[in-house]
Amino acid sequence: MGRRRSHYERAFEAYLTDRRAPFALLSDARRVAIGDADRLPAPALRRSELARLAERGVNPTGWRTLKSFDLVVYADPVSALLDVKGRKVAANLETTTSPRLENWVTEDDIESLLVWETLFGDGYEAAFAFVYWCDSRPPRTLFDDAFEHHGRWYGVRAATLSDYRGAMRQRSARWRTVHVAQDAFERLSRPLLG
Repeated sequence: MGRRRSHYERAFEAYLTDRRAPFALLSDARRVAIGDADRLPAPALRRSELARLAERGVNPTGWRTLKSFDLVVYADPVSALLDVKGRKVAANLETTTSPRLENWVTEDDIESLLVWETLFGDGYEAAFAFVYWCDSRPPRTLFDDAFEHHGRWYGVRAATLSDYRGAMRQRSARWRTVHVAQDAFERLSRPLLG
């Protein structure tokens, strides 16, 4: 029995299907073991992979599992390893010209995607797909590609892991979350399919 997918994930899958974007869903596992936790102090990564991670500022020593991402969207020349993040737009879009688009993620999301991107290697880029649920049809100025799914309106913004990391700030030390300031998010996020 697989895990139940959220309405955000189901809507995003329909979005990709409607646009004929080739994609593959990952396993229903929320975390994936990458080493024998009883015998290995670090994940079973090749030295070259460990070196690439170290160059990117990631020290995987002591990791036992990685958080799974959601799907791979295949494209030429670079395919996307996507972690889908569902968020609610907390504003009346008819009266608000620029609603806040929440874009927080956990530090675990960042660290795990860095390792996945390294493991997949050339031709793959990790990214976040922020799927926003809106109370009504959002204006084109907010989302280039809004869509309706089962009576709900959604908009999608994507941010590559590299861009996100370059602009992120700590949101909560206690909850280990980070975010990107609204103006920076406006600049670095873009439509997923173009």
